[in-house]
Amino acid sequence: MLKALPLALVLPAFALGGCALLQGKQAPLDEFAVARNAPLVIPPDYTLTPPVAGTVSTTTESAQQQAIEALFGGPSPRSQTETTLLQEAGRDRALIGARSVAGDPATRVVDKGNTTRAILAAGETQSPDAAAQPPQ
Repeated sequence: MLKALPLALVLPAFALGGCALLQGKQAPLDEFAVARNAPLVIPPDYTLTPPVAGTVSTTTESAQQQAIEALFGGPSPRSQTETTLLQEAGRDRALIGARSVAGDPATRVVDKGNTTRAILAAGETQSPDAAAQPPQ
């Protein structure tokens, strides 16, 4: 057993190192074989005129709208499946401003039922069977 331990340690090292020995000698890289790309050149555009101070821009879009268009693009067409799903979900029946009232505590988003509402409305009790201690 004691003689097998060094063999068990050396054998994987030779197996991994042997891969490089079997490939042979490789030619060194030639640093002069690198091809250079032509430099980038911006072609002149003579149709543009510099802006004149005090004049209004001819574009009707605001800078914010242009940025949104550049980032996200225009509205993409919806697929037939997505359109059908939105119609079935009642897109045309949604109230305007529904997202504003969804976080309101008085808005009942889920129909809880009478039993659940009674449990939630119940006050604190000192019952020996069950008691909930709110964090202080």
